[in-house]
Amino acid sequence: MVKVVKFGGSSLASAKQFKKVGDIIRADKSRRFVVPSAPGKRSSDDTKVTDLLYQMYDAAGDKAKYSKIFTQIRERFEEIIEGLGLDLNLDDDFRRIEEDFVHQIGRDYAASRGEYLNGKVMAAYLGFPFVDAAEIIVFHDDNTLDMAATNAAVAEHLEGYDRAVIPGFYGAKKDGTVTTFSRGGSDVTGSVIAGAIHADLYENWTDVSGFLFTDPRVVENPEVVDTITYLELRELAYMGATVMHEDAIFPVRREGIPINIKNTNRPQDHGTMIVSSTCKKPKYTITGIAGKKGFCSINIDKDQMNSEIGFGRRVLQVFEDNNISFEHMPSGIDTMTIIVHQSEFMDHEQQIVAGIHRAVHPDSIVLESGLALIAVVGRGMKDQRGTAARLFAALSHAHVNVKMIDQGSSEFNIIVGVKESDFETAIRAIYNIFVLTQI
Repeated sequence: MVKVVKFGGSSLASAKQFKKVGDIIRADKSRRFVVPSAPGKRSSDDTKVTDLLYQMYDAAGDKAKYSKIFTQIRERFEEIIEGLGLDLNLDDDFRRIEEDFVHQIGRDYAASRGEYLNGKVMAAYLGFPFVDAAEIIVFHDDNTLDMAATNAAVAEHLEGYDRAVIPGFYGAKKDGTVTTFSRGGSDVTGSVIAGAIHADLYENWTDVSGFLFTDPRVVENPEVVDTITYLELRELAYMGATVMHEDAIFPVRREGIPINIKNTNRPQDHGTMIVSSTCKKPKYTITGIAGKKGFCSINIDKDQMNSEIGFGRRVLQVFEDNNISFEHMPSGIDTMTIIVHQSEFMDHEQQIVAGIHRAVHPDSIVLESGLALIAVVGRGMKDQRGTAARLFAALSHAHVNVKMIDQGSSEFNIIVGVKESDFETAIRAIYNIFVLTQI
């Protein structure tokens, strides 16, 4: 069995955390390919190494500030190396980094050095070979991942390795320019490596014991989801659930490789298994609740709208012409509502309203801001009668007015729109009825 294991920044923030990671890897010989992030925060008032690297790069013209930050970064790594008792010297790497920063060779390069250096420390600590991600993770010139070239490079390069440490978060274009994924991109590196070498399992180690039913900032100590499908996770991640980088799903999904979300600080916990499909019956009707604020609605009324051929197309053309994507489009016989991100819409508000008037001559257009969308997702909803009734009863009892309802034909998600002021109340009400009381 071959496992690819990725460890997040909180799992590698200090020598103490490194030792936990070392114990986890040595406890299972199948954990053969390790993807580390840069050191994260050691405490709530600490600064992540990646953020320090950005600050240092931007301060290149201010010698005093630059030197102070550089010293902080060196001390972070030296503290870890000393705490692990390693005979490892990174002086040459730091000299190269300082020289490259002075020459301002790129912010992506700057951000990537935390993973690069931490990968070297991890390789020395485990006694594994170090493989620079810039040699095997290939980006197009437009900064998007070249999946075909990456799969070929990973498979060819790692063929001769029984085990290795590969830093997360970055790769390089064909001309050697270091390029990064978006923040949290070490998840993607791990997924890409797992897919390319056809691993049996991708373990993603973090500081929580799996995927939570909902945001712990809204519901105190929400339960951990035992098993979730890629489709369910995709819906929840889109609506704000953040257990791992959204793009990390696709490389392993294509290969049918499951992901196990695990807790570095509680390795004995089962965590959450993310799978293509399962006949395992879920504990609850729903699998998760997620939501986001910051939406607005454009409500269009016109008598006999339903008999006008092309009405919807002409309305949506106005949004396309203004480079605005829509989130949802619930409609009635004489009404149509377009839900969009408020931040994107505000700069084009009057152009869009005028465009709709010219395109379809509506009887009225009413705008409403300050909306939040909440997704209730679960494969158990498909054949369960009364799910929607329970959902709306819970919201009614909590005195939450529903502004919008949308349900896909797959029947495993219901999205409701509420006022932003009702957002937290609505999530707690839904969690209570489906998880706590199970009425």
